[in-house]
Amino acid sequence: MPPRIRPGRRYRAEVNDPPAKPRMAFETHAEPAQEAGCYANALAIWHTGHEFTFDFLVSSEPPQPARTEEGEEVIRAPHRLVARIRVPPTAVFDIIRTINQNLTLYEQRFGQIRPPGESPPLYPPGEEAGSGA
Repeated sequence: MPPRIRPGRRYRAEVNDPPAKPRMAFETHAEPAQEAGCYANALAIWHTGHEFTFDFLVSSEPPQPARTEEGEEVIRAPHRLVARIRVPPTAVFDIIRTINQNLTLYEQRFGQIRPPGESPPLYPPGEEAGSGA
């Protein structure tokens, strides 16, 4: 709480005064057409000197073997852009930090995230194999 200011005097902040920085409370509002969001199962990120661009994509066809014009064998995986978000470079670390915090909370609640196709553990997390507990 800042000190009381007597009438006729100007207040100058002292070095030991706490900074007046209240917590930010976001209130997000969305147009009805945006409320449902859109599904994406891939992400491409690119940047310029002034912004990072996050292209959220969804698979549009199953992957198939193909050859490039140079004859290289590749897996062709067509995707459709569902959202493109541009952010300033200064926001990227906040995005990464927020994603990391949410991944940690998700895994605490639902268990470790495993890549598709990876086998689940033979026993529940936290139990030793063969403990019978």
